[in-house]
Amino acid sequence: MRFSRCAGLVGAISLISFLTACGVGKVFRTGFDHPLDGSVSADWTVSKVNVTVPDSLIISEERTFEPQADIVWREDPPGDRRAQIGAIMSKAVSTAAEGLEGQRSVVIDLAVTEFHAMTFEAEALNLDVGVHNIGFVLAVRDAGTGERLAGPALIDASFPAKTGRVMAEARARGDSQKKQIIRHVAQTIAAWLGTGPDNRTQFTRIGG
Repeated sequence: MRFSRCAGLVGAISLISFLTACGVGKVFRTGFDHPLDGSVSADWTVSKVNVTVPDSLIISEERTFEPQADIVWREDPPGDRRAQIGAIMSKAVSTAAEGLEGQRSVVIDLAVTEFHAMTFEAEALNLDVGVHNIGFVLAVRDAGTGERLAGPALIDASFPAKTGRVMAEARARGDSQKKQIIRHVAQTIAAWLGTGPDNRTQFTRIGG
């Protein structure tokens, strides 16, 4: 079994080296259709955050370069991955909403559609490859009446992952995958809310 994992990793390295040499990559994005008007969201204060990680999403614990699944998360200990991801996304929403101190109390509902972070096997590669694929649907409603105020909006918060020595140096600074994901998702949600800079972008990269 140990030999099999090593052989798979060597194969992954060879494949990525070949793709890198050929300049092959896929297009990813941080994006959504339209940001909200900041003057509207400025009147909100978030009283509750609901995060749903549907049972229909496929989880992989496979120790490979790129597991084929909707949910791939390794930094927390083995356990309830949906609960772990729910906590990460809740923290991201709360961080994004810190500047909202308006008069209208609202609830933010978030449903995860994909949470495919880098495996440790992929992170260990000393190559500039890899993507954290994070997708979700976001909506805002009045906390009292339940009236829908914004959304549902499909949001893609994918971004390039750090690998090899770059990620090792980041970890040494205390900047884990979890912190990077929370930071980027929070920035993306703030952009959609109209309370932060518009961070929508596209990038080409070898990754999932």
